[in-house]
Amino acid sequence: MPKFFIKSDQKNKDIVEIKGQDVKHLRNVLRIKSGDEIQVGNSETMEEYTCRVEKVEKEKIYCKIIKESENNPELDIQVTIFQGLPKADKMELVIQKSVELGAMQITPVEMKRCIVKFNEKDKNKKIERWQKISEVAAKQCGRSFIPKINNIIELKNICKISKEYDILIVAYEKENKQHIKSILKQLPIKRPLKIGIIIGPEGGLEEEEVQILKDSGVKSVTLGKRILRTETVALNLLSVIMYELEKVEVENEK
Repeated sequence: MPKFFIKSDQKNKDIVEIKGQDVKHLRNVLRIKSGDEIQVGNSETMEEYTCRVEKVEKEKIYCKIIKESENNPELDIQVTIFQGLPKADKMELVIQKSVELGAMQITPVEMKRCIVKFNEKDKNKKIERWQKISEVAAKQCGRSFIPKINNIIELKNICKISKEYDILIVAYEKENKQHIKSILKQLPIKRPLKIGIIIGPEGGLEEEEVQILKDSGVKSVTLGKRILRTETVALNLLSVIMYELEKVEVENEK
């Protein structure tokens, strides 16, 4: 069943209003008609609805909520990916797969070894494109909301917000003592749990940058003996985190 997102002001009691580019997709691609059912997610409240199409107009589609879903796919584990800006379309891959694997938001970060440099105009265009990729990925995998792509920041800005997280982790190839699994075992059981993952660009993080992060309380972890590409690190860490912490959540529900 196709899925689309709305904001709270697009819902009036049991009627939701689809508008914007989604209308063109529903009308011209899916050939939606009255009586068809679609899945709708409120990107602000994370509520999920099964809706029946009531009326199809040129610029709006009106649907009636026939059931509110009780199976929210979101976990109480809020992961932010701080991704050092990579080359070409690697950032798009990181965003797409991070959204599929459960990331709450992705923040692009300018680091010393980043080859890519954007002016302010290009930054805005990139954020818009990356946000659209996040939206498409969220629809495809059935997320309850669209993970946000934040504005591009500098590494030092992460240090300023470190206390907002229960833990911040940096993947570092020169780390040889702390593994991600041992770090996760130290986390509190309380929920929601806020985790930040810091990933370097293609050239990796400089030692000075890692030390700055450590001085702010960031935990350095190894991902094993192999050196992973920058676009692989988020997938690796998210898979481990979601497996380990989702497992704990399920066990606690028994």
